[in-house]
Amino acid sequence: MAAESGGAQNRALALSTVAFTFCFAVWTLFAIIGVPIKAQLGLTETQFGLLVATPVLTGSLTRLMLGIWTEQYGGRLVFTAQMLLTAISTWLLTRADSYPTFLVAALGVGLSGGSFAVGVAYVSRWFPKEKQGTALGIFGAGNVGAAVTKFCAPLVMVAFGWEAVAHIWAGALAAMAVVFWLFARDDPQMAERRRSGARPPSVAEQLAPLRKLQVWRFSLYYFFVFGAFVALALWLPHYMVDVYHVDIRTAGMSAAAFSLSASLFRAYGGHLADRYGARAVMYMTFGFSMILLFMLSYPPADYVIHGRDGPITFSTSMGFVPFIFTIFVLGFFMSLGKAAVYKHIPVYYPEHVGAVGGLVGMIGGLGGFVLPIIFGSLLDLTGIYTSCFAFLFLLVALALTWMHFSIRAMERSAQGRTLDELPALPEFQEIHEPAKHSMAGVIEDWRPEDAAFWEANGRRIARRNLWISIPALLLAFSVWMVWSVVVARLPAIGFDFAAGQLFWLAALPGLSGATLRIF
Repeated sequence: MAAESGGAQNRALALSTVAFTFCFAVWTLFAIIGVPIKAQLGLTETQFGLLVATPVLTGSLTRLMLGIWTEQYGGRLVFTAQMLLTAISTWLLTRADSYPTFLVAALGVGLSGGSFAVGVAYVSRWFPKEKQGTALGIFGAGNVGAAVTKFCAPLVMVAFGWEAVAHIWAGALAAMAVVFWLFARDDPQMAERRRSGARPPSVAEQLAPLRKLQVWRFSLYYFFVFGAFVALALWLPHYMVDVYHVDIRTAGMSAAAFSLSASLFRAYGGHLADRYGARAVMYMTFGFSMILLFMLSYPPADYVIHGRDGPITFSTSMGFVPFIFTIFVLGFFMSLGKAAVYKHIPVYYPEHVGAVGGLVGMIGGLGGFVLPIIFGSLLDLTGIYTSCFAFLFLLVALALTWMHFSIRAMERSAQGRTLDELPALPEFQEIHEPAKHSMAGVIEDWRPEDAAFWEANGRRIARRNLWISIPALLLAFSVWMVWSVVVARLPAIGFDFAAGQLFWLAALPGLSGATLRIF
């Protein structure tokens, strides 16, 4: 029975992941075909941003109801119907002949974005809680469909035109809908409900958890990790064409680096969330994203320093290859965050995964709709291409701040009585409760000569400390030596030092470093 159950789980996960990949490939179609449509219709940046974001609007707004319908009617039926309707809309896209009709057609294409809420509710029912993070991470890797579109659509479009892209993607999605209906099975809860004739949960029951502020906080997290991912997946080809003056094929394939990293590592993010906790993964996601977005938001600039011998000029800008590498790393951390957010939902709301997951997905998807419009508006208003990354920097800073203070509030609430009973002089509390207030990470028992202790704990601690010490020593030596480079450049920026003075300036860190080793 266990083996059969495992086979059914794997089949449900595999079919859902492939179906979601097809849906996501269609959902981001305008990132590629939108470029020739923009030229064909003579659109402004704001109009183009609205066009590429319109499918995201439909996909976002439908996620809540699709999640609820999945809880009521089962993922097999809802997933199949959603894919067939999207395929029809995508095929009819080529009938549009004006900007308003393209917007209407884009609304139909956007139905594909609602597939995520269906898949989350369907897949989570096949797996126990301790495996849901990994399973949902694997399913979420279907975001790689955006990379499939960026790799393949430019080639098809250059050879046959954007209309052929719409027809091929529509046919592939319709075929996937048929395959899913034939080979997928109802999830265990739905099958049991049909056998017993039990009533499905009402819409009101499904919507009850949405009154909790925590759900909306999760939604803000997803607004960044997913909404910004969708927005950048749509915006980057256009951005690279304008900023780096590459052709659409190069831009599409280069933007796929971001889509790949923001999709393929989602399964790894689910594994990390299962092992270390979703909270730790979210801290890592937001922290590194802030650093990377600050780097990306810095616009090309020329500087003039008035030195002793005249002006000293230099420029700062990010080249094409460093830009691709940076967005790849950004996509990696956003991928981890997407898995971590959805690790929370089955744990906190196991009976309302469809509704809560649908709302969180809807808010995140709305980020994919709103952000491209904001990007276009900021570019029209400021004329600075990197303004889009500056806005995302502010967004992730807000999410990190809210998360941190919410976590601190929960920790304080959980320790409420203990905190209220602190003495008048809490700095002396460790005298009365030394075990409770001992420093974390301090080794209090170290007997490397004891063979039993060494095998149980000593070898692991020593090996960990060795690997931590090596990069620390590398960084320390790098900082120790960099002063000599600084000293060598001092005359070039206006400092009038003799050769002997420069020698002693360069030698001082070496003298102090060698002397302090004694201590």
